[in-house]
Amino acid sequence: MRANRIERKLQELRARGEGALLGFLMAGDPDLPRSVEYARALLRGGVDLLELGVPFSDPIADGPAIRGAGARALQAGTTPERVFELVTVLRRDAGGGGIPLVLRTHYGPVLALGERNFCRRCAEAEVDGLIVPDLPVEEAGPLLEQAERYRLDVVFAATPETDEERLRTLAARSRGFLRLLLPSGGAEGKGEERWGAFVRRVRARVPNELPLLASEISQPAQMEAAVRAGADGAEALRAFAERIAEGAPPEALRELAARLKAAARARGSATPPRGPRP
Repeated sequence: MRANRIERKLQELRARGEGALLGFLMAGDPDLPRSVEYARALLRGGVDLLELGVPFSDPIADGPAIRGAGARALQAGTTPERVFELVTVLRRDAGGGGIPLVLRTHYGPVLALGERNFCRRCAEAEVDGLIVPDLPVEEAGPLLEQAERYRLDVVFAATPETDEERLRTLAARSRGFLRLLLPSGGAEGKGEERWGAFVRRVRARVPNELPLLASEISQPAQMEAAVRAGADGAEALRAFAERIAEGAPPEALRELAARLKAAARARGSATPPRGPRP
């Protein structure tokens, strides 16, 4: 058996018929002490999984909100090692000890430390998973080897344009969950219909035990559309970063997280729980 906090949490939520909220914060935005306070606010607001960004100087895989958050974090002196220290602080908190923690990083910081050392530091800090948006699954072998060694889930992403063969590869190599990326605006207006077609197509081609998380949402209606369409939950990627950029206090992020989490309960009836992953 190989199960960590991510799998256990998503199994628990699916058994309750409840969508998962994956909330993102850039570590060190606007500085590390306030970043800790924002993270604690998201935990109080009810996020099910917390995604922490590792700032990088050339964030080609990020949109404007995440690039801005990374720039502020770098200006504040945030390094990968300080991100690991932040994770350790959260693990000591009463509210963060058991929550699944995922690092979102470009491959540059991984290469700088080396795949083995990066994964070892993740394990020491009790990180549960990795999202590396600029790493194609076809080139991920060295990282996957070390991630398996240190019991880390590596999460990949599919889009509506992903072909059948590549979708099978993504499903086979993803651990924890698979991210579903819909073009901007996909969860608005006719979002439920668009998400529904996408989710049904992917679900018919990947194992039922692999959770599907929609990305990205920023409003409760978008979260509700995603889970009603059949996703196991959704990722709020830029929503919290935008509020931090505006100078919002931690309480404002807690309130937004609570509204998004309430919408994640819109699925209604529980679906059958997943079996264990071999």
